[in-house]
Amino acid sequence: MRTFFAKYKLFGLTLLGVSIIIMFLFYNALQPKNTLPVYQPSMVSQELVDSTLHYKKKYHTIADFELINQNGQTITQKDYEGKIYVADFFFTTCPTICPIMTKNMADIQNKILEDQEILLLSHSVTPVIDSVAQLKKYALEKGVIDSKWNLVTGDKKQIYELARKSYLAVLNDGDGGPYDMIHTENFILVDKERRIRGFYDGTNSEDIRKLLDDLEILKASYSE
Repeated sequence: MRTFFAKYKLFGLTLLGVSIIIMFLFYNALQPKNTLPVYQPSMVSQELVDSTLHYKKKYHTIADFELINQNGQTITQKDYEGKIYVADFFFTTCPTICPIMTKNMADIQNKILEDQEILLLSHSVTPVIDSVAQLKKYALEKGVIDSKWNLVTGDKKQIYELARKSYLAVLNDGDGGPYDMIHTENFILVDKERRIRGFYDGTNSEDIRKLLDDLEILKASYSE
């Protein structure tokens, strides 16, 4: 009799263990996966978006570009093909938010230094002032690592259109000409398909932590 109960006790414990595993698997399967939104122009404040795109609700991607970096090299979308990247807009003589943004971008750079999937891209909104030599000086001062982070200058109209029609991140000030712009503090997260997956305040430490977390979520989505 004792052997009989011992046998069924073992069976019961085994059944309980299997049940716990099954419930755990079901619980995990039912949990919502961490995913990032795909931003469209209609989801962003209209003051940051070119009027031709205010009501665009799908298929928005970053346009092709051709700009010059701190080393005088031509940088195009091909250099970011198959990469996740963080973009922003700045100028080297900005005395207010740019130093904070650049410091935070440098911190991100240090976190992703060994990560081959992630790059950084900063666009000057004053390309006439920010020559290659000026960008190089700034890059050396701020600890920019060429293999991870491009500071780019170029045709002002192209940068303006990228800012307003692609990255949805710059105000049109309209004071000094048709392509004058006031950059925001936004960091923009772009995926491997050139879609916007997040906006973050580049001067805010909590937003920077969220950006780093979102980078991991986005990376994980490519390994599923």
